[in-house]
Amino acid sequence: MPVNVETVRKNVEEHAPFINRLREAIAQVIVGQRYMVDRLLVGMLANGHVLIEGVPGLAKTTAVNTLARAMDCQFKRIQFTPDLLPADLIGTMVYTPKTGDFVIKKGPIFGNIILADEINRAPAKVQSALLEAMQERQVTIGEETFLLEEPFMVLATQNPIEQEGTYPLPEAQMDRFMLKLKIGYPTRSEEREIMDRVDMLHPAQVKSVITKKQILKAREIVNQIYVDDKAKNYIVDLVYATREPEVFGLQMKHLIEYGASPRATIYLQQAARALAFLQGEGNVFPNDVKQVAIDVLRHRVKPTYEAEAENITSEDLIRRILETVPVP
Repeated sequence: MPVNVETVRKNVEEHAPFINRLREAIAQVIVGQRYMVDRLLVGMLANGHVLIEGVPGLAKTTAVNTLARAMDCQFKRIQFTPDLLPADLIGTMVYTPKTGDFVIKKGPIFGNIILADEINRAPAKVQSALLEAMQERQVTIGEETFLLEEPFMVLATQNPIEQEGTYPLPEAQMDRFMLKLKIGYPTRSEEREIMDRVDMLHPAQVKSVITKKQILKAREIVNQIYVDDKAKNYIVDLVYATREPEVFGLQMKHLIEYGASPRATIYLQQAARALAFLQGEGNVFPNDVKQVAIDVLRHRVKPTYEAEAENITSEDLIRRILETVPVP
């Protein structure tokens, strides 16, 4: 069925105004960090999970908490620790002595916005407990499987500098995150504003400005945003270049241990659609793809030991691909 771009654009214009209300609500608490806020909104609109990496104190947890409060959704915060068990996350069967029956006690994963705080502090068994919820949107406890209520979104944070007592995320779980964000320090003027604004005794109160129904409707519209064949081929070329760079004249096969999976292709298209929605467009432009490419690919391209020895990161490799692969 052909897509009418003008009709989609009108739908975007009709349903997108809540984005500004969300930004304004978040700005009551968060100073600056526009990149992080916009990418959180991209994840929400694209029905994807987001991993946020940055040094402590950059408002990662506060931003997620503020976004959840600005949305009329059930928010659950899970503090990941080395002694956390899978049952602490998804729930377990509890024996009732009076009846002699086992009753299912659901864990904090049963929410809409799940904050997995310092996710790399828990062992792999706990991290893997998230896989079914993130991919299948369901949780199995004992012999029963429960569907998770939509919208469902996992926003995880991790600190890169604290290596002691942390566990690297399994590749399978990393691949489930649509976006991986790297957050930097605020500017000098932003830091001064933070100091002036923050009241330790009276935290800013954020009111809900969007309902679950609006979120789900916006996701439907995002899914309708038009991506023409040229943009689709560009997306495929970018992902394929992470596996076979020599096809595009890039002599860096020895620097890439493995490239991005087909899931990256799907996520890159959907994230570009969500970014187009944020910008009020009814179709995806190549620049939309380029803007989200590093966030979608940085945790899916693994540099070799040779690349690490030369201080070449996955971001460096992706930038070289973006500079080389022709834009339609």
